[in-house]
Amino acid sequence: MFKRIATLFKGFLSLFVSGIERNNPEAVLEAEKENLREQIAKYNQGLASHAGLCEQLKAKIRRLEMDEQDLRAKTTANLRAGNKELAGQYALQLQKVTRDLDDSRKQLTESEDTYKELLQARDVSIRAAREKLDSLKRGIDEMKIAKAQAELTEMASGMISQIGGSGDNLNRLQEAVEDERTKAAGRARVAKDSIDTTDIKMKDTEMTALADQALADFAAKEGIAYDATPASDGATSTTPPVTKTMGPSSEATPGA
Repeated sequence: MFKRIATLFKGFLSLFVSGIERNNPEAVLEAEKENLREQIAKYNQGLASHAGLCEQLKAKIRRLEMDEQDLRAKTTANLRAGNKELAGQYALQLQKVTRDLDDSRKQLTESEDTYKELLQARDVSIRAAREKLDSLKRGIDEMKIAKAQAELTEMASGMISQIGGSGDNLNRLQEAVEDERTKAAGRARVAKDSIDTTDIKMKDTEMTALADQALADFAAKEGIAYDATPASDGATSTTPPVTKTMGPSSEATPGA
């Protein structure tokens, strides 16, 4: 019973975590990047240990090569001097050193090959992991774009229905505005046609007559010839000029 409950609880927990991962793909991607960095660091530590082993073998080989040269020289010298027993001991040591040197060289070759293979495997794994991460990132970006496009499409479809529904309101508003504009234009025309211009014309004629009378009076006082009758186009006035006299004029009688 408890095992079944634990299994059920794990199932619910897995569904919950899966839902969180679906809703937060960027967080999962960052977690995988961090996991990859940790794996690379651990792998590099092992690779560094292997490289250290190769360096130890190289140092051992250099030491064995020096021992081999020294033992070969001692063996040769004692053999030439006739010290066969001592030369034989050096020869035995030389054989041992030579075997160790050959084994160390083989180990170094194998270690170097293994190091190169491990290094290549690391680079290939890192490249594949990065390509996968980049692919996931592009997938997440494309998913965001697709979701945004879907949301915009849904909004657009909703707006189309809303705009279609409000089209009648806009048409009614346009008709109302046009009707009010027409009424205002009609009222302005009626008001304009209702203006009585008779008084305005009479006042204008009266002002013109008063101006002509004042001008005629001024011309009479100054003895200037003035024709109050407006001349027609191309016509000239035939009124004789008025002669200014000093004082009242009198007509002489014959015999006076």
